[in-house]
Amino acid sequence: MASNTAAHTILSRQSDLREWQEALYKDLHAHPELSFQEERTAGIVAEQLKEFGCEVHTGIGGTGVVGILANGDGPTVLARADMDALPVPEATGLDYASTVVVDDGEGSSVPVMHACGHDVHVSTLLGAARLFAQERDAWSGTFVALFQPAEELGSGAERMVDDGLAELIPQPDLALAQHVLARPAGTVSTYTGGFLSMADSVRITLSIDPAVLAAMVVVRLQTVVSREIPPGEFAVLTVGKIAVGAKSNIIDDHAVLELNIRTYSTDTRDRMLKAITRIAEAESAASGSPQQPDIEVYNSYPLTDNDAEITGVVSDAFAEYFPAESLVDYGRQTASEDFSNIPRAMGVPYTYWGIGGADPDLYREAERAGRVTEDIPANHSPKFAPVLQPTLMTGTAALVVAAAAWLGKG
Repeated sequence: MASNTAAHTILSRQSDLREWQEALYKDLHAHPELSFQEERTAGIVAEQLKEFGCEVHTGIGGTGVVGILANGDGPTVLARADMDALPVPEATGLDYASTVVVDDGEGSSVPVMHACGHDVHVSTLLGAARLFAQERDAWSGTFVALFQPAEELGSGAERMVDDGLAELIPQPDLALAQHVLARPAGTVSTYTGGFLSMADSVRITLSIDPAVLAAMVVVRLQTVVSREIPPGEFAVLTVGKIAVGAKSNIIDDHAVLELNIRTYSTDTRDRMLKAITRIAEAESAASGSPQQPDIEVYNSYPLTDNDAEITGVVSDAFAEYFPAESLVDYGRQTASEDFSNIPRAMGVPYTYWGIGGADPDLYREAERAGRVTEDIPANHSPKFAPVLQPTLMTGTAALVVAAAAWLGKG
């Protein structure tokens, strides 16, 4: 690991990027694209990376883009941003709010919004790449900026790997990523170990008197965590959708339940999936169903398990660069990510951290009133709107500081 004094040099002209980066962010926010439809975003990313002098590869796993900035001997650091948006109607009231409505690929028109902050991720990684390109004398090695499609489906990272990502880029020594969260802008938080939970969606299709059967299954599912998961072991099971029937006087031929589970342990995940299967099959048998329920597990996300050594280096680098009040502990997050599929496939360690995006004054006011959950829109909310600054400056600096801990000369 090199001295991180390089980070200060690389970031010395960061303020010069502010106007460009804010305009870029607003443009991306106003033009969101659904998973695997990120053609416009990918085009902007590729064009910018080429201007920075990167070797650029496009169309990886559909719309994925990679920029390789080689700068002499040294480690290879991969930094990743996701690009896709969500089928959510924007209600932020911003003058650059999205009004985009598109076909979702299944014949329905849906509004689209960057309700998870991936526009922040793209803007900050492009900012970091530009700064590394401008200050080549301060560092040595290779910086790989990777822009991933379809994180919201949990399949974009794996799609890039399957499409030959490893053959297109130099073997990384480590991988980095970050996510903007509903915490005060200007803050940064690292975490060693399981930071983001595993997640699985489960679709259950039931037959015979399906409304009643579905109700029985839902009631029994509520006992899985309380009765079958050991005390102290984290687990969440949420039934998010029940679809059955069209009229009050017609008994439909099937019902569909959709649920989501989140865990930090493979053993706990497997125990919950077995319990879900057992309950659905047993209730179907008790109701005299002529067939077994159809159970499909989909949109699975891996555990984001931060490497202790890499996280320690990044934490120390953040402590050296950022003011003490900027470094806070968000704790584990029940959100889920597919980023780790990339470093895991390449056999390299990684770390993933959080940055704040909420207006600091509003957050502190809500915190004093005990109303953070009510007053601060979270990721995936129609009102989720990271403040431009210091969110973009902090997110860009965090990527530079983390990468420069390995790439900096000295």
